[in-house]
Amino acid sequence: MIIDGRKIAAEILAGVKAEREGLPSLVVRAVVVAPDSATYSYLKIKTLRAGDAGMELEVVQLPEGSSTDDCIEAVEAPGADAVIVQLPLPEKIDTEKVLDLIPAVLDADVLGAISRGAFAHGLEGALLPPVVAALKEILEREGISIEGKNAVVVGDGWLVGNPVSTWLTLQGAEVSVITKSTPNLSILKTAEIVVSGAGSPHLIQPEMLKEGVVLIDAGTSEANGVIAGDIAPTCAKLASVFTPVPGGMGPIAVACLFENVLRLHRSRG
Repeated sequence: MIIDGRKIAAEILAGVKAEREGLPSLVVRAVVVAPDSATYSYLKIKTLRAGDAGMELEVVQLPEGSSTDDCIEAVEAPGADAVIVQLPLPEKIDTEKVLDLIPAVLDADVLGAISRGAFAHGLEGALLPPVVAALKEILEREGISIEGKNAVVVGDGWLVGNPVSTWLTLQGAEVSVITKSTPNLSILKTAEIVVSGAGSPHLIQPEMLKEGVVLIDAGTSEANGVIAGDIAPTCAKLASVFTPVPGGMGPIAVACLFENVLRLHRSRG
C-alpha cells in the first residue's frame, strides 16, 4: 500500500476547518530567522495549509544577525493562538532557550521542554509532535499494531528520530536506532517497521529489507536537484506500507501541526 499523504492531509485539514466554521480564524505565529529559499518554500506550503484549516499563518521574519533575545521577544509577543519556530536557527542563537520559552499552551510543534516532557512521559492528553501524529495516523488507518514489533528508526534528530523512537517505545515496540555513530544498516533486515529521518537520499535499498516491512520515510533531501527521501522508491515493491517522498509523511505532518493548534485552543476553553 502506497500512502497518499496529500489525500490524508486534506481530510485532516477539512475536519479542522469544519470545527471552526463561522468562528474567528486562529492565528499561528511562525518565527523564522534569515530564511533561505527552502525555508521560504516550506513557509509557503504552511501558509496554504493554514488556510485549508481555516487558520492564518503570521510569519515573523527576523534578519540575519538577530540575537537569542530577539527570537524570544518574537515568541513571547501577544496575539497568537500558537507559536512555532522554524528550525534550524543560526548557530549564534540559543535554540534550546528559545524553544523552551514557547508557552506550553501555544506549543503546537511540541518543541519546548514542558510539552516535550509531557509527550516523552506518555502523560494523558499530551500533544504528539506532528511527525509522530502523522505516523500514528498512518498506522491506525492501515490497522498496523505496534506492540511487540521490531522497529528500526534511522536518525536521532530532534524533529523525527528522537520523538519517533520515544513514541514507538511507549507503544511497546522493540526499538533500535541507527545513527551516524552507530551506522549498522544490517539491522534493517530484521525490522518489521522502519521509520527514517536521516535526510540521506536513497540510503535504504531493497536488499537491506525483508518482505512485508512497513516503510515510513520522513527524510527529505535533494539528489540531482530533485527532492528525494531516505528510502529508495524501488523498496515499495517489498513493503506492506510505503510512504513516498514527496507526498507521503510531509503533508500529513503539516496537517497534524494545525490539528495540534486546534487541540491547544480547545484545551484553553
